[in-house]
Amino acid sequence: MINWLRTHEARGRAVHIGLGFAGLTALVSGFSVFLNASAVRSVGDPVLFTTLKNGVAAVILLALAMAFVPRAGATVRGLDRRSVLGLVALGVIGGSIPFVLFFTGLAQASAPAAAVIHKTLFIWVALLAVVLLRERLGMWQLAALAVLLLSQVLITPPDGITWTSGETMIALATGMWAVEVMIAKRVLAGVPSPIAAASRMGIGLVLLAGYLVATGGLGGIGGLGLEQWGWVLGTGLLLSAYVATWYAALRRAPATAVTAILTVAAPITASLQLIANGQVPATPAVAGYAGTLLAGLVVAWLALRHVSATPTSDRLAQA
Repeated sequence: MINWLRTHEARGRAVHIGLGFAGLTALVSGFSVFLNASAVRSVGDPVLFTTLKNGVAAVILLALAMAFVPRAGATVRGLDRRSVLGLVALGVIGGSIPFVLFFTGLAQASAPAAAVIHKTLFIWVALLAVVLLRERLGMWQLAALAVLLLSQVLITPPDGITWTSGETMIALATGMWAVEVMIAKRVLAGVPSPIAAASRMGIGLVLLAGYLVATGGLGGIGGLGLEQWGWVLGTGLLLSAYVATWYAALRRAPATAVTAILTVAAPITASLQLIANGQVPATPAVAGYAGTLLAGLVVAWLALRHVSATPTSDRLAQA
């Protein structure tokens, strides 16, 4: 019984830390979304920008893995076949193909459709987590997720949505990122999160660079000036922080809770736009941002409440 209590307390601490990392991920994401819009306009080619930005993130994450994982090289060499395949899958399904699909689709899809489709990520993660990870969703969790979904609709009303190949590509990218979360939860059970994060971005970078070579897009690097490289470096740094905290959160906390908390990035971005541009959201959007913040906090509280539940009296009696 004593061992059970210690395991329970250790898991509780891990979930607390994981949800804290999820909050940091949302904060980084809020700033990233705000800055990426200007960065893409400056660089011009979205896929080239993504590849270079991911390259910066991959280098930083590799350095972090070597610095914070004891004997990182020996750890990687000691991984079993299943873990290695999992890391490769993270690079393919999370760090490369969906980026190409998303940005290619973004150039063809209507803006409202793109925003609405991508913002449903937490719903697909919740559904997959129940089936594949055996995560349990009670009434309050379902209610909070419903509020999150309604809030996203208020923030980006689905007006004028059409369905073309662009929307299909964005939907496929969103689905792949949801599957990535499932794979990451499995892989992170036996692989340190810094190594998983570096693998995701490093393998993804190789594939993205190959895509640029095949399509002739790599030649655009020569036309970049100091301003463009500044955007690439800055957003790459933010991306490395995003992936590092995201994987650290997934390693410790439920996937549904982590992904739901990530939606709090939307009100953070809106606040930055208000400060920088004086851009005041419409009343429905304000309600959506408030609902997102409230629902995200409720999801985090429910996750903490579940893991901190007091052991039953009969178990305590056996201690």
